[in-house]
Amino acid sequence: MAILHGSWLTENQRFFLWGETWQRLDPETLSAEPDLRDHPFAISSQAVLDCLKSVGGLPKSFWVDAADAVSKKRGAKAAQRLGTQILALPTAINTDSCLPKHSADDLAAEASVIALFPWRITGLLLTPREAAAFLEQLPLGNLNFAGTEIGADLRYWSHLARWGLDLMARGKYLPAIQIAPKTTQARWQLLLDSDTDTGRLRFFTQSMPLGCRTYQLVPKSRKGSLQGLSVPLKLDAEALLYDFLSVLVDTQVRAQAEPTIASSDILSPDLPVREWLQTLGSEDSTLESSAIAAARLRDALTTWTAPLQSNAQRNRFRVCFRLEPPSDSQANWQLAYLLQARDDETCLIVAETLWQYPVAEAVIDHQRVQAPQETLLAGLGRAARFCDPVRDSLQETRPSRVTLDPAQTYVFLKATVDRLRDSGFGVLLPPGLEGQGQTANRLGIQVQAAAPDRKQRQRLGLKSLLNVKWELSLAGKTVSQKDFEKLVSQETPLIEIEGQWVELRPQDIRAAREFFKRRQDPIELSVEDALRMSTGDTQVIDKLPVVSFEASGVLQDLITTLTQGNQTLKPITEPDGFQGKLRPYQARGVSWLSFLEQWGLGACLADDMGLGKTIQLIAFLLTLRQSDLLTAPVLLICPTSVLG
Repeated sequence: MAILHGSWLTENQRFFLWGETWQRLDPETLSAEPDLRDHPFAISSQAVLDCLKSVGGLPKSFWVDAADAVSKKRGAKAAQRLGTQILALPTAINTDSCLPKHSADDLAAEASVIALFPWRITGLLLTPREAAAFLEQLPLGNLNFAGTEIGADLRYWSHLARWGLDLMARGKYLPAIQIAPKTTQARWQLLLDSDTDTGRLRFFTQSMPLGCRTYQLVPKSRKGSLQGLSVPLKLDAEALLYDFLSVLVDTQVRAQAEPTIASSDILSPDLPVREWLQTLGSEDSTLESSAIAAARLRDALTTWTAPLQSNAQRNRFRVCFRLEPPSDSQANWQLAYLLQARDDETCLIVAETLWQYPVAEAVIDHQRVQAPQETLLAGLGRAARFCDPVRDSLQETRPSRVTLDPAQTYVFLKATVDRLRDSGFGVLLPPGLEGQGQTANRLGIQVQAAAPDRKQRQRLGLKSLLNVKWELSLAGKTVSQKDFEKLVSQETPLIEIEGQWVELRPQDIRAAREFFKRRQDPIELSVEDALRMSTGDTQVIDKLPVVSFEASGVLQDLITTLTQGNQTLKPITEPDGFQGKLRPYQARGVSWLSFLEQWGLGACLADDMGLGKTIQLIAFLLTLRQSDLLTAPVLLICPTSVLG
C-alpha cells in the first residue's frame, strides 16, 4: 500500500506530491555515511501518478501533461510537472545504518536514535488551481482509495483548502497590488479580520505537521554532499499557511471573476485603474504599468482599504459594543462603546473614560493602546456601515453610547451582531441573548412521558400510548396561560425572566395561543413518538419547538438502552429446560432479544457462523415460555449441522 504525502512550496508556488511504500532495500542504502541520498521508501513519479488516478479530482489537462512529463523526464513540461525536494524526516541513525522511518511506524517504540535527517525525494507538481481541486475533493472520512492511503499532511492541507472556500464564500478578500523589483501584480488579498478566522489561523498554525516545514530545494553547488546542508525548520508555520491560503484564494477568485472595464468617468488618466481591473479577472496576474503609476495606485488602494486593513493587522485593542438592558422604568436599551484587548476580553475601557482623559497612549492592565481616541473613532466609522444608530451617533462630538428602542434592539441582535463579530469587533450581550439559534430559551413545549401501568400479560409496543404531561415553557420555566398573556401584553420582542433575557417570536406567540386552545383535548403520544423526541428527530410539535423532553420508568430504560447500547442490559441466566451453558456474549444476545421483544421491536442476530445464533434463539424461546409469553408454536429453521 502506498501513502500519498504533499506540501505547499513557497519558492515556486506549487503543491508538491510524493508517495512512500514498504519495499526491499539494498544494504548499501543503509550506510551511515553523511551523503545526500534518495529516500529508500519513496515511490517513482509514475507510481505517484498511478496513485493519483485512484484518488481522482484533477482536471484532464493535468493527466496529459503529467503522463508526458513522466515518460520524457525532460523538457519544459517535465520541468513544470516534476520536482525534487530535500525533506528532513525522522530517521533511525545507528553506527552502521541510516534509515528514514516510514510514516506508519511507531516512533515511540523505536530503540534507535531518532533525528531529523535530509532525504532527496522526487514527485509531481500541481498548480494552485489543480491543488485546490484535488484537496477540496478529498473526503475527510475516507483515507484509502484502492490501495492508496492519504497521509496526515495531505489531510491537513485538505482542511486548509476547505477553509479557503469558506473565506471566499464570506467575501474575505480585497483587491490589491503587489510591487516587486522586477514585476507588478494585481492580486486578491486575504482579509482575516474576524475572531473566527484569527482563531482558525492560530489553530492551523499549531496543528501543522512538522514535515511540512522542512521542504527545501536541492542545493546546486553540492553534488551529493551533506556538508553545510541545513536541517532546521526554515519555514515559519504561519507564513507558510498564509502563503498557501493567499495563493489559493487569489487563484480561485480570479478564475470566477470576469475582466472588468470601469466606466470612463471614474478613471484617473494617470493611474492604471482600467488595466488593474482587467488583470484582476484574468489568469495572468502581471500588471503592465510603469513603476511610478503602479505605486500611486497602490497608495490609493491602501488608503481606501485602510479601515479594514487596520483591523486585520491585529491591533492590540479593538472597538467593542456592550448591549445594556433597560432599567425598570425604561423601555429603551443602551449600546455602549468600549475598547477591548484582543488577548484578554475582560480588559475593557469605556468610551466615557477615553474622552474624559485624552492621552496619546493609555496603559490598561499593563497593556498599551496607542491613540485610543483615534482607535475608537476609526472603529466606530467602520461599524457605522452595519448599524444605522452607530452611524447617527457619530454626529456627536464625543460619541460614547447610543440609545436603541426595542425594535432597533431586536434588529441589532438578529442582523447586526454576527456582522460585527465577523468583521473583528467585540460584542457583549446580556445573559440569555447569546446563541439566538438555540431552542433552550425559546418559547416551547416541555414534555414529560411515562409508560402506563401494565396489566398482566400486556406488553408495550411502538404504537402503545403513553401518559403525557405537556407544559408551555419559556427560558426553562413553566408558563401558565395567564402569565403568558401578561408577557405578550408588554408588546416587546425581548423580555426578562429571572435575570435571563429571552426572545418572544411572533410565530411562537401564535402557536402558543393555539396550544392553549387545544390543551383541553387529550394529546396522544406513542412510544415511537417518544423515541423520536428523545433522539432529536422530532423537534417541533404543533409549530412549537420541543425545548425539553423527560421520560421516566420503563420508558426511560428503553431510551437509555437503545441510545447507549446493550451494555446496560444484564445477561440472563439459562432458562428452565435449557441443556447447556451460554457463553457471556450469548447471554447478552439473549438479553437483547428479550428486551426488544417486550417493546415489539424486531431484531437481527449477526454473529459469525459457528458462534451460536441457534443456541441463543432456543434460549430466548425458552425464556418466553418460562414467562408464559409463548402462546403459539414456533418454527425454527436451521442446518442439520447444528442438530445434536
